[in-house]
Amino acid sequence: MRRIIACTFALACLLLVPRGAVFAQQTSSGLSVDKLTLQNVKADPVTYRGHAAIRITDKGPTDLGDAGRLAIVAGSSFQDGTIDVDLSGDTAPDANVGFRGFVGVAFRVGADRSHFECFYLRPKNGRSEDQLQRNHSAQYISLPGFGWEKLRNETPGKYESYVDLVPGEWTHVKIQVSGTHARLYINGSTQPVLIVNDLKQPVAKGSVALWVGPGTIAHFANLKVTP
Repeated sequence: MRRIIACTFALACLLLVPRGAVFAQQTSSGLSVDKLTLQNVKADPVTYRGHAAIRITDKGPTDLGDAGRLAIVAGSSFQDGTIDVDLSGDTAPDANVGFRGFVGVAFRVGADRSHFECFYLRPKNGRSEDQLQRNHSAQYISLPGFGWEKLRNETPGKYESYVDLVPGEWTHVKIQVSGTHARLYINGSTQPVLIVNDLKQPVAKGSVALWVGPGTIAHFANLKVTP
């Protein structure tokens, strides 16, 4: 009888713990310039649309490949779990008119920075009058070997999809990863906007990085990585 009472009391105490406290030891959050390792990008602390943020600006040559522009979050280690972040993407004033404000998150980034998985957005496609262009709003890539052109040419429509986006506006991104499976959720959607069931790189732990494409000015805030 005493054992039953003790167990019941312990369960009641657990239920009374604030939900945030339960997950506090599992989650790392926040962004600061001094904790980013930059590769062909510039990072600045700013206030953007009312929120403290990090501005990431493309500083690489226009012919740089998809693996070239990263801001790696120091100390991050991620294999499976969830990544949450608020981000925005737009083109620089002098950017090529064909650029789309490419912005996203790379994960499982290898120590040499050449291997990673990535989901990214093309905000200028989200409300295009061209339906085919809208269908290219959200994208999965995997480097090396699986850039967007290869994936689009060999498996049209499988690794990209439509999502409503507005250039320069805050967008909440959630990425769930388990083994060779990953799902991308946008702005609190209950259903993923893009599902990948065959992540291309070997399953391994790696860093998390802020990712941008050519001609992009992006903002990031409220990064949370939950293993």
